Amino acid sequence: MPRRPRLHVSGGIYHVVLRGNHRQHIFDTRGDRARLDEIVSEVITRFGARLHAYCWMSNHLHLLAQVAEAPLGRLMHRIASRYARYYQARLRTTGHLFERRYRAWLVDVDGYLLELVRYIHLNPVRAGMVGDPAEYEWSGHLTYLSMRSQPWLCTNFVLRMFHDDAATAASAYRAFVLAGICGSRDASLYQGHAQEPRILGSDRFMQTLDLAPARPRSIRTLDDLAATTCQAFGVSLEALRSPGKQRLLSAARRSLALEATEQRIASLSDVARYLHRSVSGIARLVERAHHQPQSGERETG
Repeated sequence: MPRRPRLHVSGGIYHVVLRGNHRQHIFDTRGDRARLDEIVSEVITRFGARLHAYCWMSNHLHLLAQVAEAPLGRLMHRIASRYARYYQARLRTTGHLFERRYRAWLVDVDGYLLELVRYIHLNPVRAGMVGDPAEYEWSGHLTYLSMRSQPWLCTNFVLRMFHDDAATAASAYRAFVLAGICGSRDASLYQGHAQEPRILGSDRFMQTLDLAPARPRSIRTLDDLAATTCQAFGVSLEALRSPGKQRLLSAARRSLALEATEQRIASLSDVARYLHRSVSGIARLVERAHHQPQSGERETG
C-alpha cells in the first residue's frame, strides 16, 4: 500500500519524530548535539518557521515546529541531510543515519499544544536519564525557564498561555511540566485522530481544516522516466546508472530525481537505489538545482 502524502497547512504546528536508522545512536559527543542546534537554527530561520519545543534524545529527535509557506518536508529534509553529512564526515562512514521517513502529526493547538510541550520536554525523565527535565541540557526546557538564551526557540507563544507576566508564566510552566512526571502518558498524543492519523486534534479541529485532496501518484515508472531522461540528455541507461561522475551524467541524474519527486513517481530513496547511488549524494544534486544551472559541477558523492 502506498504511503499517505504529508499534510501541509501554512502556519500549522507539527509534532515531528525522527529516529536513527534501526534505532541507532545519532550522537556521540556534546559537539554533535551542538552542531544539530546550529543546523536547526539556520534551517528554521531560512524557511521562516518557528520551533516551539524540542528534545534531542540519544537515538531520536522530537520537534514541535510551526511551518510557513514551505512544507514541513523541506525543513526536515534539510535538517536531516545536513546533520547526516556532518556526522558521516566526522566518522568517515556512509549509510543511512536516520530512518527514511519521519513521523509527523498536524496539531490542534487548543487541545494538545501544552500537553505536547510537556511530553517532549519530559522525554529524558521518562527514559530514566534524569530526575528533573532541568538536568537535561538538550531540550528546550531550560530556555522556557530563562536559564539560557536560544533565539531560534519560540517560547512566548506557549508561556503566554500561562500568564502575561514572564516570570509568573515561567513558574507556572515549570509547575505544569513537573506535575506530569508522576502522571501516565496520554496515548492520544502519538496516535492521531481515529479518522485521520496524520492529525492530532478533535473532531471540531478536523472540520476547520480545508485540506486539498492529495495529488495522486503518477502512473509512470522510474524506467519510463529514465528512458525519457536518457533520450533528452543523449546518454545510455547503463551510463546513467554507472559510477561515472561527469557533468552530463550528474545533470541527467539531477533531472531524473527532480522529475521523479515532483511528479510523485518515486522518492529520493527510490531514485538513489535505482541509480546505485547514495541518498545523500542524490539529495545534494537536487539541492544544488535550486542554486545553480543543471550544467554545473561534477558530483561529489
